[in-house]
Amino acid sequence: MSYEEDGIITTEDIQIPSKERFEKCPVAVIECPQSIPCNPCVDACPFHAISMNDINALPEIDFEKCTGCGSCISKCPGLAIFVVDMGYSDNEALIKIPYEFALPKTGDTVKALDRKGDVKGDARVIKVIKEKDKTAVVSIAVKKSLAMEVRNIHE
Repeated sequence: MSYEEDGIITTEDIQIPSKERFEKCPVAVIECPQSIPCNPCVDACPFHAISMNDINALPEIDFEKCTGCGSCISKCPGLAIFVVDMGYSDNEALIKIPYEFALPKTGDTVKALDRKGDVKGDARVIKVIKEKDKTAVVSIAVKKSLAMEVRNIHE
C-alpha cells in the first residue's frame, strides 16, 4: 500500500538518506506527502539543507548539508519532520519527534508507536524541549531496527 491508497506513509513515499549517511551523524527525515503552500521548514534550517522548487512543492533535504540540529522539527505545522540518530549507541537509535500532547518526563518509559498508531515496543524519553507557544520536541531512544518505523509515543 502507499500513502495515496491508505493515508499511511511508508519509506517508499519519502526521501531517506543512504545507510552510510545515517551512520555518519543525526539527520532530518521529512515525511511530507502533500504538495501544499507551506515552507516554514525551509526558513527554519540554519544550514540551508531544506529547499523547495516553489511554495507548493514538497520539501527536499540535502543530506550532506543537514546536521540533524532539529531546528526544523517544531516549525513544521504538519508535524512531519523527525531527526534520526543511528549513532546514538550500539543498540539504540535516538529519534526526535514533534509532540503536542501532555509531555512525558525525561527518564520515562513510554510506548513507541508506528505511523498507524500500533505499539512497536518501549522507548525511553531522553530529553523534552518545550518552547513557549511552540510544538515540543521529545527525544526518545528505541531499538535501531525501529528507527524508521517509530514516529510517535503514548504513555
